[in-house]
Amino acid sequence: MRKVYHKILQIVGNVITVEADGVSYNELAEVTSSRGVSLAQVIRLLDGKVSLQVFAGSRGISTGDQVRFLGRPMQVSCSDALLGRVFTGRGTPRDNRPEVLDDMISIGGPSVNPAKRIVPKNMIRTNIPMIDLFNTLVESQKLPIFSIAGEPYNELLARIALQAEVDVIILGGMGIKHDDYLTIKNTLDEHGALSRTVMFVHTAADPIVECLMVPDMSLAVAESYAQQGKRVLVLLTDMTNFADALKEIAITMEQIPATRGYPGDLYSQLASRYEKAVDFDGAGSITILAVTTMPGDDVTHPVPDNTGYITEGQFYLRNGRIEPFGSLSRLKQQVNDKTRKDHRAIMDAMIRLYADVRSTLEKQSMGFQMTPWDKKLLKYGKLFEANMMDLSVNISLEEALDLGWKILADCFDKTEVGIKTDLVEEFWPKDK
Repeated sequence: MRKVYHKILQIVGNVITVEADGVSYNELAEVTSSRGVSLAQVIRLLDGKVSLQVFAGSRGISTGDQVRFLGRPMQVSCSDALLGRVFTGRGTPRDNRPEVLDDMISIGGPSVNPAKRIVPKNMIRTNIPMIDLFNTLVESQKLPIFSIAGEPYNELLARIALQAEVDVIILGGMGIKHDDYLTIKNTLDEHGALSRTVMFVHTAADPIVECLMVPDMSLAVAESYAQQGKRVLVLLTDMTNFADALKEIAITMEQIPATRGYPGDLYSQLASRYEKAVDFDGAGSITILAVTTMPGDDVTHPVPDNTGYITEGQFYLRNGRIEPFGSLSRLKQQVNDKTRKDHRAIMDAMIRLYADVRSTLEKQSMGFQMTPWDKKLLKYGKLFEANMMDLSVNISLEEALDLGWKILADCFDKTEVGIKTDLVEEFWPKDK
């Protein structure tokens, strides 16, 4: 039987403090007040004093109210009944359907033992050329999508959720607008992908502590499904909102701030979530794609800066397109040689020539006379942007490779593309 405490020492914002013993970090408690029973979570233990974040806020709670600790952290179901459902950040239904209480597991556990991991070796196809061809997504990879507010990153996540060749999609939304949530949900529903999707959604109007739980909820369910042999893709948006929630609670707790007011353990908080990406030996896998918005387009901001040290590359989303320069998948070499033998050659040649396009555009803007080679590059640049960088393009990797050869042949001679002769002879369009 858990102890019940009848004295609250302090109420600051949505955080209450009681004197208690035998309590653990992240443990849940019930606060009984005049408004009923509210759920709270332990967020600090110091000198016998326990601080709890009240999910529904502290309004209506007084110092004489009752606090009962439950002896367990937050839990979530890992049942297949979650598929096709939408939940809040603490796992309660958002879709007005019954709760799922079967096969409950605790959230926020440690990352997987390295001995149970295997080297990533399988590609996840998305039918987006800028990913499949140039920055291949690899099973069990952890990649951020660096962007700024206003870019269509949620639309990109919805597109990836529709087309990714995986068994289960888990989408975690943190601090997102209600309209964005509905857009993602309706997009998945209209295209028949909601049936393999689980959504944990925290909107900007929901309690701040629920924002912190979304990644842990998502990853706990993902880990359970992966252990059943399923390939799971976890899509998180937006990790900057997650970090801002950490910051807000740290300020409430009067913690000494680090860079730009963020808590000193920001790196560890981010890493403990990203490191859940894994390819199990003898089971399934977890792959993580997480949007990280950059305030002021500043990549040195603490959130993207720390993220870059943890993850295995990044996608830069600018002007509605994934930028070829700066975007990087560090694990793509694990799979590029297993797709088609011309994959790496086409990727390298097209990016190299597009870099020349950028230089030519600078020359043109300064009024330099365009040479015949410059004119070829300008033609190539327009075709590359329209057929490869445009996110509306929806083709398989093989079609993208063939299209790459066609674009090169439309703009250049065989001897100008810098690709090995044997590959040119085999793949160069026969009518060119």
